[in-house]
Amino acid sequence: MAMHQQLVHSQQMSQQLRMTPQLQQAIKLLQLSRMELISLVQQEMVENPVLEEMQESYEIESLHAREMGIEEPPAKKPKEEAKEVQADSSAMNEIDWESYADNFSTALPTNSYKGLSSSDMPGLEQTLSTSESLVDMLLEQVRMSQFDEHEQYLALLIIGNLNEWGYLVGQSCEEMAADAGVNVEQIEDVLDIMQSFEPVGICARDLKECLLIQLERYHNTNKLAQLMVQEHIPNLERKSYGKIAKALDCTLDEVIAAAKLIASLEPRPGRGYEEEDARYITPDIYIKEVAGEFVAVLNEDGLPKLKISNYYKQELQRKRAEGEKDEVQEYIQDKLRGAKWLIRSIYQRQSTVVKVTDSIIKFQRDFFEKGVEHLKPLVLRTVADDIEMHESTVSRVTTNKYVHTPRGIYELKFFFNSSITRQGGEDLASEAVKAKIRDIISGEDERKPLSDAKIVKILAKEDIDIARRTVAKYREMMGILSSAKRKQVF
Repeated sequence: MAMHQQLVHSQQMSQQLRMTPQLQQAIKLLQLSRMELISLVQQEMVENPVLEEMQESYEIESLHAREMGIEEPPAKKPKEEAKEVQADSSAMNEIDWESYADNFSTALPTNSYKGLSSSDMPGLEQTLSTSESLVDMLLEQVRMSQFDEHEQYLALLIIGNLNEWGYLVGQSCEEMAADAGVNVEQIEDVLDIMQSFEPVGICARDLKECLLIQLERYHNTNKLAQLMVQEHIPNLERKSYGKIAKALDCTLDEVIAAAKLIASLEPRPGRGYEEEDARYITPDIYIKEVAGEFVAVLNEDGLPKLKISNYYKQELQRKRAEGEKDEVQEYIQDKLRGAKWLIRSIYQRQSTVVKVTDSIIKFQRDFFEKGVEHLKPLVLRTVADDIEMHESTVSRVTTNKYVHTPRGIYELKFFFNSSITRQGGEDLASEAVKAKIRDIISGEDERKPLSDAKIVKILAKEDIDIARRTVAKYREMMGILSSAKRKQVF
């Protein structure tokens, strides 16, 4: 039998998505918040000498022109809308980016935050001064105490294991003693003294010890309150005063009086000393009502408007005319390409943010007109289909971005909700149902709070089909206690 060798050649063509650095940058820009975008642009201006900030002299020139009676020329607009970022950059060529990068800023021509009046802007919050932290207050008391040098070291070890509420939860006394190489009794002696510091109840190891420290300081004669804290904290949480009275062989009135006293104590001694600064939100976009229509306006305050440096353009043209080709020319060309891509990507990002917001306005118009109770179910796919972009693009655009609306400031993700079935009508958004639950609980009798099952029945009267466990989940998400813990006995 003859054996033959054959070499088979086959060719296949396939398309692959290659994530170039430029495409990665464009995708990254989509998900940046406004403040992150400003920081990135400022960093790029430092690293890329070809980029310059455009000076806003046009407004002054326009003002002089109007004073002279000269009519302003119409504003220039791009010929076509920006397209979604794709791996194939040919779609981006629909816009004359060469002339755009040379002559225009990174802002959208018609959407500018500077066009808003002072009454349209969010109110200026009062200036906050830096307050004394809990650690600073305790360190001052340690210095004023009669601790020797070694005891001060142990005191610092204890302070380092306090949480923001002032509880000793980082390490136990045994663990701290092992770390410091001392006896547990030495740690406990220092801890006993520190538990007499201000604020009262500080350095307690749990809620029970915290309340007992306060009772001993202010109400040492009330033995019933001390006994209730030592043995019946779970019943106090459930407001089961009858069980406490029966267990301690006293009257219900005596238990209620002691419970009122305990309720006046501070369960979080470190409250008011939290070191977290107030977190202010600067909206990325504004939604304004103009002549009965809602319009999306970008907030570009503080965002540098970029252009290409004329000096480097002329220098590059000179070298090309002279036929020079050296490292300087390659450097300028590389920086020029990076600058144009950045300007293009920022323009595209801003256009996409406006398009997504306009689509949200389209689907959630009832919310802007009537409030959160009229929020409709909405998913990313619906908006993506509406603006003809990919769902992941919409997800990136709505991440870490906030919008200032006539109803308040919301994250863009807020407008995307799952649906709750409503018999005989349109489905409701989950946020709308949360608002209804909040309203129902706010109007209840505090002495007879509504259970989750009763809330389900009330919602059923409005044809809202929802399970009790879903009501419980929404209530917990809103930080509302159960009916047993909401009950007010006195």
